[in-house]
Amino acid sequence: MNRAAARLLVVVLAALAGLLLAGPAQAHVGGGAAGSDYDGRVLAVDPALPGVAVRVLSFGDEFEVVNPTATEVEVPGYSDEPYLRIGPDGVWRNANSPATYINLDRFGRVTLPAHADPAVEPDWVQVSTEPSYVWHDHRTHWMSEDLLPPAVAADPTREHVVSSWVVPMSYGGTPVQVRGVLTWSPPPPAWVVWPLYTVLALAPVAAALVGRGPRPLGVLLVAGGAAAVYHAATTPEPAASVSSHAGALVSALLPGLLALAVGVGGLVAAVRGRGGLTALLAVVLGWLLLVQGLPDIDVLWTSNVLAEGPVLLTRAAVAVLVALGAGCVVGGLVGTRRFRESHRPAEESLPRG
Repeated sequence: MNRAAARLLVVVLAALAGLLLAGPAQAHVGGGAAGSDYDGRVLAVDPALPGVAVRVLSFGDEFEVVNPTATEVEVPGYSDEPYLRIGPDGVWRNANSPATYINLDRFGRVTLPAHADPAVEPDWVQVSTEPSYVWHDHRTHWMSEDLLPPAVAADPTREHVVSSWVVPMSYGGTPVQVRGVLTWSPPPPAWVVWPLYTVLALAPVAAALVGRGPRPLGVLLVAGGAAAVYHAATTPEPAASVSSHAGALVSALLPGLLALAVGVGGLVAAVRGRGGLTALLAVVLGWLLLVQGLPDIDVLWTSNVLAEGPVLLTRAAVAVLVALGAGCVVGGLVGTRRFRESHRPAEESLPRG
């Protein structure tokens, strides 16, 4: 196997590894949307429950209770029937509760089985051995997939309170109310941000077409790798119901580190004047950035994002992943031909006598 073929094999294997590693990275957003104009949050738990954590996830689409205490938390269904028991023995769900089936779909579009009756005796089925549970609770999010709330439709230029909600539960027989709010905020104006995305996409193409050597392209590769690491490092922790927090976080970070390694390799190749290899690595990096960025692309046009850092930086990182990633694929393909032609051996360019 010659040197060029060996390099190509290494690059292909790196790309395949990146694709395999990037798949599990979506655990940090639960496989759902990374951005939304809605935002749900808990305002108060009355009375307070020391040791019990209650929060909404995914902008209000999911509700989580973590109860490591020795006392069970009981959650009723929508008809006040027994629905969930969360405590030291794990999580038990009533198979006869209509909520068991209604909550399987985000918008409650289900057909109830005949035995789902709030008036019959509970049929408790254990669904987890851990003292935590996440479910769709339709009180905490907007229940229309296509229609905006009336107040938002009337004036989409400002923030609105869509609803103030209450999720009842009991703790050792004591009634508890979890109160929260669902808001809607206008997305960022397209005329401000989309020109920046266009510049990011065109930069690698311009570097490959008119750059004085491969170094400008190499610098862009490092910038893309750095954005991938930042994006992975600032993703929020998964829900407590995820079996391994450490595993989910590592699976999110590894693709970013791989992208950074490819970017640094591209810069080193560029500094050494190996433009063909730089361009080839640009194609690989572009695919790695797109694989990591496309699942979270909705943060570019929504007001709220899932991230542990500033919203602006999170949005900028995803913009680099998607726009610069696409530009690296195109620019790398262009650069592969240009740099190969510009570095042909001198004897190839001499006329044959």
